[in-house]
Amino acid sequence: MPWTQTELDALKRAFAGGTLRVTYDGKTVEYGSADDLLKRIRTIETEIAATSGNPRPIAGFASFGRGDR
Repeated sequence: MPWTQTELDALKRAFAGGTLRVTYDGKTVEYGSADDLLKRIRTIETEIAATSGNPRPIAGFASFGRGDR
């Protein structure tokens, strides 16, 4: 299913505003929890990035050691 930037923007506004009901393009969807809404946002961001040729950056953690342990 192709998602749109309009849908993504509406989801982000709802998440930022603390609401679970999202309306866009004449459709209204109510999510069960903020986690459900956030998962949907991440899914759409990933799909949009993949189709636009701009993959999401990969985050990593630097670690340091003293070398004596």
